[in-house]
Amino acid sequence: MNLDLTGKTAIVCGSTQGLGYASAVELALLGANIVLMARNEDKLKEVIKTLDSSKGQTHAYLVADFSQPANVKLAIEKFTEAKKIAHILINNTGGPAGGAALTAGTDEYLQAFNSHLICNHILVQALVEGMKVAGFGRIINIISTSVKQPLAGLGVSNTIRAAVANWSKTLATELGPFGITVNN
Repeated sequence: MNLDLTGKTAIVCGSTQGLGYASAVELALLGANIVLMARNEDKLKEVIKTLDSSKGQTHAYLVADFSQPANVKLAIEKFTEAKKIAHILINNTGGPAGGAALTAGTDEYLQAFNSHLICNHILVQALVEGMKVAGFGRIINIISTSVKQPLAGLGVSNTIRAAVANWSKTLATELGPFGITVNN
């Protein structure tokens, strides 16, 4: 398949390492303008230098800490207030610490819920109108195989990733008529 994303903008969360970094690199190779989003500005500056721009793309970054939903909201508002549109959103952030579900504190569940579901929701709410105007949107949520079968020792993650999966399925139905797909 020859996929050309020239003229499209992708916001990639957790993009200084791992799956987020790999996603940003590949999307740039396909011609997309990349907006990196993570908490460490020094790492963001380093990653931006590695992105392909041979198709005339421009790349940028937003500094945001996904452990603080208000911080994510402020960062994405800077983007949208500048009348920018993102066509692609890669929701990705590090998983909660391992451990049994039963022994996890409620604060661990709340933090994971905020970092994963609430921050994802903040980003989607901020970006979906632009996607509707463009008649094109792709929202990809990086989750876990634990949504099919819980993984031992990942009680909080198993729970939160399943919540994100069902939120995503709900959004897919709501946004599909506007040319916006939502996938895990």
